[in-house]
Amino acid sequence: MPDVQELVSDLVLKLKRRRIEGSHACAKLTAELLRQVVSHQRVPYTNQAAALVDAVKAVGEKLISANPVELAVGNIVSRVLHIIREEDIALTSSALEGLGFSAGSDDDDSHAERDDHHVGSSPAVVAAAARSTLRAPSLHTLLEGIPDSASVRYPSSSGGDSEGKSRSDKSSRTRKLKHAAIEAINELISDIDTCHEQISEQAVEHIHQNEVIMTLGRSRTVKEFLCAAKEKNRSYRVFVAEGAPRYQGHVLAKELVAKGLQATVITDSAVFAMISRVNMVIVGAHAIMANGGVMAPVGLNMVALAAQKHAVPFVVVAGSHKLCPLYPHNPEVLLNELKSPSELLDFGEFSDCMDFGSRNGAPLLHVVNPAFDYVPPKLVSLFITETGGYNPSYMYRLIADYYSADDVVIQQRKSGSGN
Repeated sequence: MPDVQELVSDLVLKLKRRRIEGSHACAKLTAELLRQVVSHQRVPYTNQAAALVDAVKAVGEKLISANPVELAVGNIVSRVLHIIREEDIALTSSALEGLGFSAGSDDDDSHAERDDHHVGSSPAVVAAAARSTLRAPSLHTLLEGIPDSASVRYPSSSGGDSEGKSRSDKSSRTRKLKHAAIEAINELISDIDTCHEQISEQAVEHIHQNEVIMTLGRSRTVKEFLCAAKEKNRSYRVFVAEGAPRYQGHVLAKELVAKGLQATVITDSAVFAMISRVNMVIVGAHAIMANGGVMAPVGLNMVALAAQKHAVPFVVVAGSHKLCPLYPHNPEVLLNELKSPSELLDFGEFSDCMDFGSRNGAPLLHVVNPAFDYVPPKLVSLFITETGGYNPSYMYRLIADYYSADDVVIQQRKSGSGN
């Protein structure tokens, strides 16, 4: 895959040099690249799904280790692996069910006995065989009586025609698997593109007349969520904390005013002083962890604590591509990174303080500029995604729908390698 390898190297380089910022951009570019990997990957006659899974894993490991703090990259890799597994299960199940149906309708008893012996007419056996296509042989499967994927054989008669037909069926199934996986990845990319619009459609249900909303920094999801309520003739005010040191709150305030909203810019240190006037806090997120915690821009944990102190609902709006299957308490998971100190101060003015004047040769002045905060689930009132609103305790159920347990281990190990 020379062309695909060039695309992989280009995206890895951009991630390493931090030329791509934001979960939305990282998720979309990762999904588009993995679609190319699946499309150009050559698969053997047997274990087609396993070959696609290995190819996606190889590319995914490079992308994840290039910038482990961008958890959306690992999320999309795990989502694509889950898609391949599910599509293979669906194709295998439909193929086995079709063979079981033809065996049951055969008038020849000998043919029926042979087909039942190789395939099995029980729906439970068919489903179990489909589910075990990518599962390694284990004692548990032996005790359950689940046939191993290698033992599922298609009935055929002797002769060269049957061999040619078998190769044609396998080639057809390979095309079906790749086509189904690509179609599902296209749907995933479409969901990433339209997540802001789908989230914004729920704004009227949460923002009411004459309310006061607080947010911090700038989030595209928050901006479109607030503007959607304004378009539905909701009249309200917004307190925007400036979000030092990048001061993205200034940009958001200008965008809201351009849409006809009343916006008030406050300093980050004024959050506790102003929170008593607020009806609701609406913020974005960098990632949503498996326990319902939030990895968010620095400063949001302070806002969440202020909201809890004054019993103000703390609402997080984010697309499902930000839902991460990892837990923050695991020491292997990288949850933060330090940005350049130049965002906080001018080296020219503080050059004297950075001289190596201590005995051990270290500078006297240290500048720490973390990029993210961790907000525990007990401080979050509600998550709003494109599929609806959920409590933090419900995140585990969404993870079960989007991810496979085997793929989470890969993502966790590779995220830890960057720490």
